[in-house]
Amino acid sequence: MKVTEKDVAAVADLANLELTEEERVRMLRDLNAILEYMDRLNELDTTNVAPMAQISDRFGVDPKKTGSARFAYARREDKVRPSLARDAVLTNAPETDGAFFKVPKVIER
Repeated sequence: MKVTEKDVAAVADLANLELTEEERVRMLRDLNAILEYMDRLNELDTTNVAPMAQISDRFGVDPKKTGSARFAYARREDKVRPSLARDAVLTNAPETDGAFFKVPKVIER
């Protein structure tokens, strides 16, 4: 799959970027180089390569454990913490409808 100048222009427009002609040419070249590299990687036979949970054994790994248990240090339990009352939060709002902050529209097309 090749990226075209039209693709670069469309993405730049969606991202609201104003690219110079030189930047468009460079973006086209770079995106196509990335896709070509991905095509090369897709040619590799990874049939016998085991999936990896982490790519590095450098930090915090428990060497006595195996598999994903070695990386248990990286997981934590989610905790629900009390939040501010809506009324208290809305007292700080410059403008509100009683339930939400009211803000000016910032997207222009």
